[in-house]
Amino acid sequence: MSTPTSLLARPFPAMPPIAGVTPRVARARYKNWDRCDLSFITFDEGTAVAGVTTKSKCPSPEVEWCREHLPTGTARALVVSAGNANAFTGHKGRASVEAVTAKAAAHLGCTVGEVFVSATGVIGVPLPIDKAEAGLEAAFTAAPCGWEDIAAAISTTDTFPKGAMTQAVIGDRTVTLVGVIKGSGMIAPDMATMLGYVFTDAAIAPALLQQMLSAANTATFSCITVDSDTSTSDTVLAFATGRAGNAPLVTFADGGADAFQAALIDLCRQLSHLVVRDGEGASKFIEVSVAGAVSNQSAHRIALSIANSPLVKTAIAGEDANWGRVVMAVGKAGEPAERDLLAIRFGTTQVAEKGLPVDGYDEAPVAAHLKGQDINIGVDIGLGDGRATVWTCDLTHGYISINADYRS
Repeated sequence: MSTPTSLLARPFPAMPPIAGVTPRVARARYKNWDRCDLSFITFDEGTAVAGVTTKSKCPSPEVEWCREHLPTGTARALVVSAGNANAFTGHKGRASVEAVTAKAAAHLGCTVGEVFVSATGVIGVPLPIDKAEAGLEAAFTAAPCGWEDIAAAISTTDTFPKGAMTQAVIGDRTVTLVGVIKGSGMIAPDMATMLGYVFTDAAIAPALLQQMLSAANTATFSCITVDSDTSTSDTVLAFATGRAGNAPLVTFADGGADAFQAALIDLCRQLSHLVVRDGEGASKFIEVSVAGAVSNQSAHRIALSIANSPLVKTAIAGEDANWGRVVMAVGKAGEPAERDLLAIRFGTTQVAEKGLPVDGYDEAPVAAHLKGQDINIGVDIGLGDGRATVWTCDLTHGYISINADYRS
């Protein structure tokens, strides 16, 4: 099945190599397709690693492996398999992970705990060890590739490769951060909901990198949703080689730490928005902003109630200014709300306040806003200072077509 490129696609940006990182791709042929589906990325000795993983109670063996070895803080390789999630596969799935990490570790002369793994695709089918090992053998001798090749190789239902870059100044050194990501469906903010990888030449202690990645995740990947479904395989990993030569960052008090944190959040926000823009069948990118809630957490839950509502999402797909569905979604969120204090806007147009349509409400500017690709919905609860922003897409017939035919 071929899927047309998303209407919201963005071109892949120019992204430089990162010193200490060598990416390669190969064909493991996990599915009947003519494309690279195995990524093998190696790191210089001393590379720091941090990560966040899915909150799913049915995680894949790859997720469990990453959780087990992230506390060591060091990495020499990353292996990503696309087309087979290797999730819900019991001891067979674990055996596949052990085979992949052992082969990569033997090739590099490192410990298996320094090899990190991810897999994405169909759930319930063990990752075939023979194909994985053959793919690795091919990758070992493949020429180094660019970031767009990695972004394409880790994809499944994605319609375009996704990448982003940022930079930060630490002391007298400029450090570079690049990231690639895959994700289109089974996207809900219960950690990150996709596979994403960040690479930087900055020198930073693993513990601080973990703190910074967790903070960036909270502000970005955990604020996106396509369909409210959380994957078994979601993983975001960050690797820092230290090759930029900056004075190592150890605590938030170190000079340049704030700049690096800001750059990391910016990078993760760019990547998270690309996932939403490639939401399966999406034709609209939607930002939902909630203010006036009793807490930031309450605002976040209300925003997600709106963003995940099929009725809201289909109204946006149909360019229907049916703001009553937003009222519905606020009311069902289970969070403190008062009907007669509620205010709603679409774009810059206020449509309701104090529990009523605004006097002289004119639907024309709202209808014009909804004809665009970037939609903004604002809600003020009127109860406090809590605020949150989440990002989602509309729900079209395309989503049904893709997911009804996913395994064929």
